[in-house]
Amino acid sequence: MLRLPMVDATVKPGVMISDPRSDYALIDSGDGRKLERYGDYQFIRPEPQAMWAPAQDDWQADGEFIPASDNDGGGRWHFNRPVPKEGWPLTWEEVTFTAQCTPFRHLAYFPDMDPVWRWIRSNLEGVEEAQALNLFGYTGVGTLALSASGAKLVHVDASKKSVSAARDNATLSGMSERPVRWIIDDAAKFAAREVRRERRYDAILLDPPKYGRGPDGEIWRLEEDLAPLIENCGKLLDENSRCLFLTVYAVRMSALALGSLLTEKLAHLGGMIEVGDLAVCEEARGLLLPTAIYARWSK
Repeated sequence: MLRLPMVDATVKPGVMISDPRSDYALIDSGDGRKLERYGDYQFIRPEPQAMWAPAQDDWQADGEFIPASDNDGGGRWHFNRPVPKEGWPLTWEEVTFTAQCTPFRHLAYFPDMDPVWRWIRSNLEGVEEAQALNLFGYTGVGTLALSASGAKLVHVDASKKSVSAARDNATLSGMSERPVRWIIDDAAKFAAREVRRERRYDAILLDPPKYGRGPDGEIWRLEEDLAPLIENCGKLLDENSRCLFLTVYAVRMSALALGSLLTEKLAHLGGMIEVGDLAVCEEARGLLLPTAIYARWSK
């Protein structure tokens, strides 16, 4: 345990595990691929971290994402059986949402975030009219997961399409009247404006991409822009705030680096900072497939 003024930073990494459940399971993994079940459909997707051999030789899937031969991250879906082009419904606790095969190999939902949403919900227990901010909110499953526990949410994403999908998911969940502000904006610019407005939040969730564009052409580069964003998030929290959670995917960066960043920017708040990996537990053998690194602050 590294002791610093007003904040404890746990430097021994931990693991937050997403277990198989009715709406999702990692069935098998290996040889740089993974076999997953999203509701009634099964898919094969690339997974560089699955360096082991799979448990089964013959994978049966409704669709497979075939990556492009270059390093630009492109590719295409190949379907063995019909899969609804407009998506199909899945559930997470109180939330109903639409899963869909996207051009970016994702399925409009990140199942490894399950323990993250549960952790934030547990930190907000007992907080009356809790205020939470979800930056890079994507299709809103996390926003609705927190809203269902009673929090008032501000959901921010630069993609008009993603925010529209999030609002549709709110309707599917019967939560369209919940106190959620749906905002299409550049996350960094929005956070800076909130600081100038002297707003505060009880919880902040950040799931930033490595690279992205804002609605007005703003460029987001994780290595350059994350530190000032975290600094502004620290100004949106106070001594009565409960938690902040940061996840980072697909970068050559250590969870310890994220922890040191939070230690610097949030030291004035006190509390504790922890770091580690998000992972999904495989059904076949119980292997843990890492998906992202995280750093979290709580008090």
